[in-house]
Amino acid sequence: MTSDKRLRAALVGTGAVANSHARAVAAYPRAELVAVADLSLEKAQEFAGRYGIAAAYGDLDEMLAAEQPDVVLICTPPAPHREQSLAAFASGAHVVVEKPPAPSLDELDDMRAAADAAGRQLAVVFQQRTGTAAAHVRSLLQSGALGRPLVAVCQTLWFRDADYFAVPWRGKWATEGGGTTLGHGIHQIDLLAHLLGDWSSVQGRLWRLDRETETEDVSTATIVFDRGVVAQLITSAVSPRETSSIRIDTQKATITVDHVYGHGHENWRITPAPGFESEAEGWGFPDAEERSDHEPLLRDVFDALLDGGPLPATADAPARSLEIVAGIYASAAADGAVITPEILAAHPTHRAGFASPVTDLRR
Repeated sequence: MTSDKRLRAALVGTGAVANSHARAVAAYPRAELVAVADLSLEKAQEFAGRYGIAAAYGDLDEMLAAEQPDVVLICTPPAPHREQSLAAFASGAHVVVEKPPAPSLDELDDMRAAADAAGRQLAVVFQQRTGTAAAHVRSLLQSGALGRPLVAVCQTLWFRDADYFAVPWRGKWATEGGGTTLGHGIHQIDLLAHLLGDWSSVQGRLWRLDRETETEDVSTATIVFDRGVVAQLITSAVSPRETSSIRIDTQKATITVDHVYGHGHENWRITPAPGFESEAEGWGFPDAEERSDHEPLLRDVFDALLDGGPLPATADAPARSLEIVAGIYASAAADGAVITPEILAAHPTHRAGFASPVTDLRR
């Protein structure tokens, strides 16, 4: 049953991604962005004026007390996510938090426990899961229509120059939590896991090839998924021709998606294996297309919040991709050792943070 209630949404943090949230709320007929908060009141006021938001605050707690929003959209860097989420849950709000949801698994555990205790929902923004093409491919894989998936390649080859890392909180373990694996590669890692499911082991290495950072600017990893799929990953912040690519080879076909920051039907391709060409007629993408974006993600999350249903598949499993990333860092700290979910669950260091040795090859 569809509720007639409207969500009163509030936003914290006015960086670039906050604009995507504001546009997504504006496009949703059953929600209104009623307030925005930022450490800089001036920036909050400017953002409020840009989007016609009634109230602006320089303090999150003040905003929560005054506005009592139904949902808080957290668009800040990772370090304060736990504190901000716990404050929002304590005020009675649901939380939609940008990726990465937290700079550690322990902090994410705290956020999930606080959501459960408050009877609220915690949704993480991984917008690459959205879009009709991703949903269609996921359905084909889950139904077995393409046979068993066997091997995969996941590439996040992006370019971030020295000015990007000149921002004070970037490139440092204490404030960003990790390097390009956590900040960039997690998007495609999350999409890969959305398509293939839970993981059973990971091995990883971290590299510093060119940038002046504490953290890695390149990482490599191998993931084995529960279904027996072996995936090879590379993540880079030093690649001038940018691409975000996933390839999955199954018994009957090869699936590819090649894009940069968002995908539509034209970015996906399903190529049948020899002998399965006739089956490919049933693999076509739906006529109606929706691209990956914040708008469909927030729409489906808001529908669930208003109607009292579970979070959609595009916003569930908030820990899965962060666990894979944590496993890569933990493996790198142990010279490429195999990390399993059981090892990670009781890990003595990498549940609390991801700081790890980085092999420096700069010349």
